[in-house]
Amino acid sequence: MTLAELTGCCGGEVRTGPFGSQLHKADYVEDKDATPVVMPKDMLDGRIDVASIARIDDETRDRLSQHVLSAGDIVLARRGDIGRRAWVGDAESGWLCGTGSMRISLRSCPRVRARYLYYYLATDAAVGWLEGHAVGATMSNLSAGVVEQLPVEFPDVAEQDVIVGVLDSIARLTENNRRRIEIVEEMARLIYREWFVHFRFPGHKDVELVDSNLGPIPDGWEAVPLSELVTTEYGYTESAQEEPVGPRYLRGMDMNKSSFIDWSAVPYCPISDRDREKFKVDVGDVFVIRMADPGKVGICEREVDAVFASYLVRLKPVDARLLPYYLFFTSSDDRYQGWVTGASTGATRKSVSAKVMTEPPVVLPPQDVQAQFVETVAPIRGLLTNLLEQNGVLTAARDLLLPQLISGELDVSDLDLDLEPVA
Repeated sequence: MTLAELTGCCGGEVRTGPFGSQLHKADYVEDKDATPVVMPKDMLDGRIDVASIARIDDETRDRLSQHVLSAGDIVLARRGDIGRRAWVGDAESGWLCGTGSMRISLRSCPRVRARYLYYYLATDAAVGWLEGHAVGATMSNLSAGVVEQLPVEFPDVAEQDVIVGVLDSIARLTENNRRRIEIVEEMARLIYREWFVHFRFPGHKDVELVDSNLGPIPDGWEAVPLSELVTTEYGYTESAQEEPVGPRYLRGMDMNKSSFIDWSAVPYCPISDRDREKFKVDVGDVFVIRMADPGKVGICEREVDAVFASYLVRLKPVDARLLPYYLFFTSSDDRYQGWVTGASTGATRKSVSAKVMTEPPVVLPPQDVQAQFVETVAPIRGLLTNLLEQNGVLTAARDLLLPQLISGELDVSDLDLDLEPVA
């Protein structure tokens, strides 16, 4: 049946979000408690990510009430990255379907479960159909009328429930790991701030603060220009590909929303042997984005076959007094981030050069204090890396099962999955 036939039989609908003439840039507010607006960029691996989500006040929300989301809705990207979609749960009920997005509501359809449709929209068949029917020379667009014609294949409701149960079990494990990742990520960051911002490191009571050009710092510590401690290198220019045509190709978008790199989600690129050796990523390499999101920082924490893109600058310590983890956390902290933001140039796209990003002085503790810090945070970051790898396995299992379950190639009555070892 078409999506229009399914929504028509249960009072559901397919509705595009507000157009630019209805929702202006001036309508967005900085209030963290205001109503989030779900744009295509906020749809991440089937969920709504709030890291950089825009928000509106109650008055604007009430004016656009026909675009308010309810639990059980599906939001779909209608322009740009066609095929992105996210589930609206209880926590997201009352949020707004944003510009560039589309809301799909099945209500209580007797033929198809909304959760089944959510998974169906991730299949190659559905994504391919949507991409094939999008229009636009510079940016692909979908209208509600086109999306309503999407053909939806489905088994009986009982079989849908089994399929959803299998895929939901993987989703729950993945989400649980993701929340644990957020917790351990914050733990490491707070330890850094306790030791090196508030100077409450082990033994701090026996060390006096002395003046420096960065303000008071512990006696015996130094304020050293970053340029004296690291070398810089711009990355490799190539187009990213989803197929494994070469090594992983680390880009700014792979590290601009978190303090870690999820290598399982990083695409690939073709590259010559000579360039591969030159731009090879090593454990301990620290990367800083120089364009679009200048200053955002990432670190390689495990062995990986990868190179890095030209929008990134690689920082490598050349002074034995500077340890990579300390460099990573220092360049991630507010003082350095504020410097890069202030030093960035460009009216439409902000950027910062390698020379400028290494000009500011940084606080350099004695190496034994840095070593204690690394000894403390390395197990925490190691747990984070393990959780990321587990989620990579779970995602691969989901992507393998999804088309076979939806197509009926895999008989749900034969399923005997044990996901606990992965969890």
